[in-house]
Amino acid sequence: MTAGSSAYGAGQGDGANSVLGKARLILECFDLDDMNLSLTQISRRTGISKPTVYRLNQELLDWGMLERSGQGYRLGLRAFELGSRVPRFRVLRDAIRPYMENLCHTTKETVHLAVLDGLDVLYLEKVVGTPQATKPSRIAGRMPAHSTATCKVLLAHSTEDVVEAVVTQGLKRVTPMTITMPQILRDQLVRARHDGYATEFEEVTMGYCSVAVPVFGASGLLLASLSITAPTLRADTSQFAAALTAVSRAVSIDRSIN
Repeated sequence: MTAGSSAYGAGQGDGANSVLGKARLILECFDLDDMNLSLTQISRRTGISKPTVYRLNQELLDWGMLERSGQGYRLGLRAFELGSRVPRFRVLRDAIRPYMENLCHTTKETVHLAVLDGLDVLYLEKVVGTPQATKPSRIAGRMPAHSTATCKVLLAHSTEDVVEAVVTQGLKRVTPMTITMPQILRDQLVRARHDGYATEFEEVTMGYCSVAVPVFGASGLLLASLSITAPTLRADTSQFAAALTAVSRAVSIDRSIN
């Protein structure tokens, strides 16, 4: 599963029979790795007939939600513009970005800001120190909740209903190191609550590990998670956890965020 996975036609429900429901399926069938999709690919992924896809695509083109790319289609700038207007995420991202840059400068590693969206982790921001510090993650990308440190620490501070939903969905193996046993995941969440941070070692990408802490507002509301990702061979999890915890505490009293 890539960071930009989409559900395609799965779970369409009755809403998919409406024009808006079909347009939503078309827009959501694009993965982050898709430079463009043909009419046939969109029809296959959404389960919508080619004539209907073609008609709706014409309207989405006029709106700017889609753009022509050769003989195919790609998401348009209008989609990016609308996403950037989401106030809660934009304010949070803009306020925490300076802290992330400082962490990146100090550790020379990749820093992520993420939130739990449904049963996935959604990356709001990413700051990269050096070309060698990168890994396959992208802003607005998604990953399964059980495999990332960023989301494990969010699950550790979520209700049991949320954890149960993640487990019920199935713990899909991303790499040979991904945790797929529900009890092991639950044990990790208990430890994350106790330690104040979560870790993952090569569960998302072989050769990389991550350390993440929760980010709370002044009222104690869970806002997001902040993580450092580094090649496993040079990672210092204790140092990363300490640096992240210090930032999390600073954010909790930052008036521009709270």
